[in-house]
Amino acid sequence: AAGGSAPELFTSFMGVFVERSDVGFGTIVGSAVFNVLFVIAMCSLFSSGDLPLTWWPLLRDSVYYSISLVVLAIFFSTGSGDATNAIEWYEAAILFVMYTGYAYLMK
Repeated sequence: AAGGSAPELFTSFMGVFVERSDVGFGTIVGSAVFNVLFVIAMCSLFSSGDLPLTWWPLLRDSVYYSISLVVLAIFFSTGSGDATNAIEWYEAAILFVMYTGYAYLMK
């Protein structure tokens, strides 16, 4: 999944830090759903046998992704003055902590 998201990450970095555009939000949110569905579909198509799955990965990923999108939308909608529709450093830190929490749940 990290390899599938690397082009979007590079595009977001270049768009946000070099060009100073807001391409990052749309790139990350829009491509995340496609990447999840595409990676799962390709794994099932190219597997040599059955892929037994349990309920836990689906529940974990669905709940965590939904919560992350709500938090991201709240962060984008709040702000004052010129900071409206911008992510502050502490909001980015909260999102990063959420990501590390998700990585911890992956084990």
